[in-house]
Amino acid sequence: MKKPYQIEKQRAVLRLQKHAAETSQPVQLSFPLSELVEQLQQGLMNLVRRVGVQVLEEFMAAEVAQITHNRGQPGPAPNHRWGRQRGYCILAGQKVPLRRPRVRDREHREVALGSYELIQRGSLLQESVWQKMIHGLTTRRYSDVVKEFSEAYGIEKSTVSDHFVQASRVKLQQLLTRPWSELPLCALLIDGAWFQKQEMLVALGVALDGSKHVLGLCQGASENTTVVKHLLEDLQQRGVDFAIPRLYVLDGSKSLVAAVRRLAGEAALIQRCQIHKARNVADHLIEQHRYVVQHKMQAAYATLDYADAKRALHRLLRELMDLNPTAARSLEEGLEETLTLHRLRLPGRLRCSLASTNLIESAFSMVRTVCHNVKIWKGGDQRLRWIASALLYAESRWNRLHGHRQIPILIKEMEVALLRKIVPKRHAGVA
Repeated sequence: MKKPYQIEKQRAVLRLQKHAAETSQPVQLSFPLSELVEQLQQGLMNLVRRVGVQVLEEFMAAEVAQITHNRGQPGPAPNHRWGRQRGYCILAGQKVPLRRPRVRDREHREVALGSYELIQRGSLLQESVWQKMIHGLTTRRYSDVVKEFSEAYGIEKSTVSDHFVQASRVKLQQLLTRPWSELPLCALLIDGAWFQKQEMLVALGVALDGSKHVLGLCQGASENTTVVKHLLEDLQQRGVDFAIPRLYVLDGSKSLVAAVRRLAGEAALIQRCQIHKARNVADHLIEQHRYVVQHKMQAAYATLDYADAKRALHRLLRELMDLNPTAARSLEEGLEETLTLHRLRLPGRLRCSLASTNLIESAFSMVRTVCHNVKIWKGGDQRLRWIASALLYAESRWNRLHGHRQIPILIKEMEVALLRKIVPKRHAGVA
């Protein structure tokens, strides 16, 4: 619940905006030429600071003159001046002091200034801190790097850390609450990454225009059923319609596959990550056989024709039965789901983009780059805040999916595949 003074500040902003819309009163500044020359000799940023602070002080003075004027009414003015006090604005990511006027009403209650509230809103110190720390600036070096003005303050290590915590919480909330009902998705990639002794499950969506979006993030001990269910139900509540035919690219986790099938049913076309499959099979083999088996699997997946790819994998399966039955069973499990894109007859470029969860692996590569300066990981929401910040930063740098011009082919083939699933079942029911 907002405090009365916070409500009063909002009202003051509205009052100022209304007054500004009704008047064209100019705010004039004058500087001695000698002072301008002196400030420029110290650097352009010092001139910006000097001019900026005076503009803001004149801005506040204009509002004070307006709210302390009796507007031609008889009797004393409704408000009166009450001196000045130290305030601040944010320039170049650091606090710069200014003189803030004070006003009180007839009952000696403080009157909020809409101009000062707007100055605080426009400062964006937290956003500035977030941007710099995401780019690798540490709290220890922040003051040395960004300090431009001798009067600047509020950029000590602890202060910067507090601002980043608040800014990153805003980013986390943004990531976890963005609505997706208006975003048409053709593919959804889900994978988990082990980060600082915690499993982070990430969902990434590909829109019809090829743009990529981080849809959701969930923290857990492993890719267990509870964590997966929580992530998918959260996406559903935020507008992802699982009844729409869509390609789901998954890492092969049984709980993940089961959860997608439970929610999406026949509308889910599941593509198992081919890279995960090759890695899982190779893990059962001794070193001298790993490279050969992985190479044969990659060659099979690179084959354009579904029948040829399946034939190559079954040939390898028979070889593995003699070499290592456990590896053979690993290859056989979910083999058809690793060839979903082959059955859909997708062109090579788009198939390469959607045959694995590499898009999520690439995003977590950015997460590790952004988070490498963090030396001590604590409890609470620290991991989620940092990962959400890094994922949103990565999202802002993404290009469209390679092969995005071929997405209409994917949509058409998914519709055909769905009809092939449904029609035979209907005929069987009639028979």
